[in-house]
Amino acid sequence: MADRVHPSHSPSVSADSQPASPQDSSVVPKPPLPPSSEKPVPPPGTYVIKIPKDQVYRVPPPENARRYDQYTRRKHRRSRCCCCFCWLIGILFILVVFLAIAAGVLYLVFRPEEPKYSIENIAVRGINLTSPSSTAAMSPVFNVTVKADNPNDKIGIRYLKDSSAEVFYKDARLCNGALPAFYQPSNNVTVFGTALRGDGIELRSEVRRALLEAQTKRRVPLTVRIRAPVKIKVGSVKTWKITVKVNCHMTVNELTARAKIVSKRCNYDVDLW
Repeated sequence: MADRVHPSHSPSVSADSQPASPQDSSVVPKPPLPPSSEKPVPPPGTYVIKIPKDQVYRVPPPENARRYDQYTRRKHRRSRCCCCFCWLIGILFILVVFLAIAAGVLYLVFRPEEPKYSIENIAVRGINLTSPSSTAAMSPVFNVTVKADNPNDKIGIRYLKDSSAEVFYKDARLCNGALPAFYQPSNNVTVFGTALRGDGIELRSEVRRALLEAQTKRRVPLTVRIRAPVKIKVGSVKTWKITVKVNCHMTVNELTARAKIVSKRCNYDVDLW
């Protein structure tokens, strides 16, 4: 019995892959696919930045370079100025702290106290309020006795020249003069006298009448103003010149050599510079 021979297997051919015969009118060719409208997606981990073309420069314009140079110079200048200012403030602060500490130590060591001043006596000559001529000029002389008390244990006071002392009745100055120059040691009370003179003093009629009325009532208000330059001595160290200002408001019973002080009130201040 003869063997049956089968045909070998061949791959099937699809209709699309088989060329259409011109006789086969039922096969219509497919149109080409349009290009994909989707944009390519960048790989992960990257960024896409859109910049207008008119703002993209390969080389910056010259004016931009100049502006940047000016900006950096101003920035460096301001930073240097700020640094110098901070250093100056820091140095001043340190100096103030050191001065405050030194002042505190000196105060604890020396315990400074204010000196005290007062007018102890006053004698007047050369004032004649009963003169027939109400406009006659006067040349009064006031002998003033001043007491200066230095209560400090380790501080001395040297009174310098160029001091001044004046006596006023209200706003009218009656006489003026100077104080003696001397040194006052610590824990010392010094009483000294000075002659204050007025030359050709002319009082207005209303001032003369008020002064005569006050003397009739035996209560004449006077003001003694003293300005004395001094130097404080602490051990062997002397300070700069300091001005002591004393204002004494007093009332006397009469303007004669036998005048007595009825009441007085003295206040004093110091100009350190």
